[in-house]
Amino acid sequence: MATPEKAAAVAELTDKFRSSNAAVLTEYRGLTVAQLKTLRRSLGENAQYAVVKNTLTKIAANEAGITLDDQLFAGPTAVAFVTGDPVESAKGLRDFAKDNPNLVIKGGVLDGKAMTADEIKKLADLESREVLLSKLAGAFKAKQSQAASVFQALPSKLVRTVDALRAKQGEQGGAE
Repeated sequence: MATPEKAAAVAELTDKFRSSNAAVLTEYRGLTVAQLKTLRRSLGENAQYAVVKNTLTKIAANEAGITLDDQLFAGPTAVAFVTGDPVESAKGLRDFAKDNPNLVIKGGVLDGKAMTADEIKKLADLESREVLLSKLAGAFKAKQSQAASVFQALPSKLVRTVDALRAKQGEQGGAE
């Protein structure tokens, strides 16, 4: 029979899985408390990093409708629950793991879809949402400028063609 404390912990984790855009499972074995504090700061304001019990986390993920591989729950586990931009948090985890090899990214979830550690690293390689949106806006603006140039070129080309025809008729008319 589950104790009230465990039931409350599962309910809290289930709520975190449901309310977050992404969750990244990591192994933190060998990290000091100071390093974990640094990691929490590097994830930004939109992520919460929590050390969790594997069994309770697995139950909570299932209750939230998320199916995760059992291998993700081997060893000590901590989860970064991301409520904002998942790319920013993935970059924070990747960069921290480069400096601290004891942090191992196991896998995670993005919008309800399970992800491998390699997919999370690819996510970290993406540019931030703001940069991607500005590039998209720039591409749209460039296409509009090109379209405007084409539309402006047609009348001016027509005028130049008409002028050339008049000049040619004038030469032919003057020669006769």
